[in-house]
Parts: sequence; C-alpha cells; structure tokens
Amino acid sequence: MRFRMLGDVRVGAVGFGTMPLSIEGRPDEARALATVHAALDAGVTLLDTADSYHPPGGAPGEGERLVARALAAYGGRTDDVLVATKGGRGRTADGGWTVDGRPEHLRRAAEDSARRLGTTPIGLYQLHKPDPAVPYAESLGAIRELLDAGTIRLAGVSNVDTAQILLAREILGDRLVSVQNRYSPAVRESEPELRLCAELGLAFLPWSPLGGISRSSLDGASALEEDPGFGGFHRVARERGVSPQRVALAWLLARSETVLPIPGASRPETVRDSAGASSLVLTGEELAALNGR
Repeated sequence: MRFRMLGDVRVGAVGFGTMPLSIEGRPDEARALATVHAALDAGVTLLDTADSYHPPGGAPGEGERLVARALAAYGGRTDDVLVATKGGRGRTADGGWTVDGRPEHLRRAAEDSARRLGTTPIGLYQLHKPDPAVPYAESLGAIRELLDAGTIRLAGVSNVDTAQILLAREILGDRLVSVQNRYSPAVRESEPELRLCAELGLAFLPWSPLGGISRSSLDGASALEEDPGFGGFHRVARERGVSPQRVALAWLLARSETVLPIPGASRPETVRDSAGASSLVLTGEELAALNGR
C-alpha cells in the first residue's frame, strides 16, 4: 500500500467507504466484520462512515458502531487507523435522506459519534452536506467549536462547491484537511473542486468512486470495449489482467496527489481488489485515453 497525507496524518492511498456494511442490503455481521478486517490486512488505514449510515427506521450511528466493533475485534495493529465520520444528515422511515446543519444539532451529533466510536477526539469529522435552511458559515462555526473543544481533531466538508470550500478554509484554517465530493469515471462535475483542493493542499475523497464501472460490467464482456464512456477502463483492465474497478481507482489516484478514493465494499474479496489499486501505476498513454473517455 502506498501512502498519502490527510492533513498531518499518513494514510493508505486507498481508503474504505463502509456505508454498504450498514444500510439496506447490508451483509450479515460476520461478513461485515470480515470485510473491514480484510481492508486492514490489505493496508487500508482510512475508514469512512457517518452517523446517517443505517437502514430506514434504524438507529443513527449503526455504521459507526459497526466500525468500532470491527476495530475492537481485529487481531492486528489499529493505532494507525484514521476513522472518519460525518454529521449533518439523517434518514427517513421510507429510505429518504434529510439535512440538518443547525449548530446545536452538529454539536450533539459529533458528541454522540464520539461515544459510539469510543474515541475522543474523532480523527476526522466531516460536515456531510450544506443545509439550505442554515447559513453555511453557522454550520462551519459549530465545526470550529468542536475543534476548539477537542471533540474532533481534524475537519472536512462534503458535497460542496469551490466557494464553500474557500469559506470553510477561512473559518477553519489549516484544521480543514479534506473535501469529500462525488467523483468517478462517470461523474466528473467536481473537477473545479478537485483542482482547488490540489492548490490548497486539501485531501480530496471521491465518494462513489466506481460510479459507472460496476454497472457497465453488467452489460457483458461483448459490449464493454465499445462503451464510449467506460470502454477504455475495460480495455486497460483486460490488457493489465486486473479488474476495471482497480483501473478506475488507479486512474483516480493519478488525477492528483491529493486524491484519496474511498470505494465501498461488502465482501472481503472486493475490498482487497480495491486496495490493490495502490500498486497499479498507469502509463501516460493509458491515462490520456482514460482522461478523454
């Protein structure tokens, strides 16, 4: 596993987004724990979760409790693992998602997350999404208070545009270390945010980094290389003898030294394959083809 920096913390270049382990369609407890342990065995040291990662009607923090149990049950070293969680979103009984950026909610949510994770300060706490009903500066002010109080060590923001990143930097200073936006071979709208993160030295954590790749694989091998959006990823995968998902993650790593993809997984073999992207270095010719799709 290669390493990259997240603030002043050295983490594996490929992280693990644990959301699939605790929402609808999640695996049973044994497989979920085995998947986290497989990630740790493969050198992953960044685990991403959120207080809202639970099934509809479930209790907030189910994903955080699972991560805590997995770390407690792991037989190897965990002192170098950075657990990142998020606050500011919720679930509805019918499976929808809510947003709550009120300062009082964020303070309470972070304290609850710390108790569930069994750690204070929280390694990385991320404001999950701007709340249109609350001035963003007020939500960020609550994050600053949590930093000052020692409830959280480092801060990040998610689902933001460039103006919001700059505002967060102004309010949080160098304690803002990361941005988590959707970015993948299929969804590249956050290119300006990625560039800004590179300029500011902020880690960029693409969520849903395999968007489109897994779906295109369902179309069958005969259609893959003709797909105008994803054919290149499948061609490189065939030539390299690896999965297209691994190629997609290697491509993300090559976009910028600040990129730390956090692919999800619900099986040990899948998370091991993702971790292998750290050692896959694509050629300039391959990158040129994939960048142009």
